[in-house]
Amino acid sequence: MNIVLYEPEIPYNTGNIGRSCVLTNSTLHLIKPLGFSLDEKNVKRAGLDYWHLVKIKEWDSYEDFLKGNPDGNFYYATTKCKNRYCDVKFKENDFIIFGPESRGLPKEILDANPDKCITIPMIEMGRSLNLSNSAAIILYEALRQTDFNFGE
Repeated sequence: MNIVLYEPEIPYNTGNIGRSCVLTNSTLHLIKPLGFSLDEKNVKRAGLDYWHLVKIKEWDSYEDFLKGNPDGNFYYATTKCKNRYCDVKFKENDFIIFGPESRGLPKEILDANPDKCITIPMIEMGRSLNLSNSAAIILYEALRQTDFNFGE
């Protein structure tokens, strides 16, 4: 699987997601600009002693990411849709894209991909779940559907 963080802002979340990627043999894609340096101790602390094992691909922009993955099957995690993540039929090597913590994915990206937008149901009192929790929830559903084939 592929986890994509579009302009992530909080190093702890990226570190936690990186750790999940290592332990599921998933690739972590980071679309710039990042709100921190990958050398920051907070990223490494959250990733613990796994950080050096994270398969990271950095992209200068969303457009570069799309050009670099022309055959990719993309899903866009958002609170702004009704399509539940558990109703999607994930395949191995799909890309699950998450937006920055403070604002989510841009409206133009979501509007261009309405059938590929997915959400995690929750009560209305909250704005959203934590990014690293959301990534883990959807990643593990995708892996469950593909019989936990870690591609080792």
